[in-house]
Amino acid sequence: MKAIFDAPNVGTARQVLEGVLDRYAERFPRAMACLAEGFEDATAAMGLPAKYRRLLRSTNMVERLIREVRRRERVIRIFPNMDSAFRLLRAYLMEQDEDWISGSRSFSGA
Repeated sequence: MKAIFDAPNVGTARQVLEGVLDRYAERFPRAMACLAEGFEDATAAMGLPAKYRRLLRSTNMVERLIREVRRRERVIRIFPNMDSAFRLLRAYLMEQDEDWISGSRSFSGA
């Protein structure tokens, strides 16, 4: 399974997938059907440049982003309108983008 996600491109990953499906289809039919059905979604990050794939192939960064936004939102409690909420979100996303561009590999948490 790990070889599928460590493949250098989608074509190679698809070849590895076929091998896995052939090898385990009889023993684990439901799991292999699920793997085959979700292959395109699971390998969507392979269309990105190689340096970003490892970071974006899981939802860990997205989950962390949501936690950080919620943490900041709890400090403010009540927003006067939707625009103010969007401003907070935009400011935090711009900060994270700058950290990511500058080479920071994870969220600063600040």
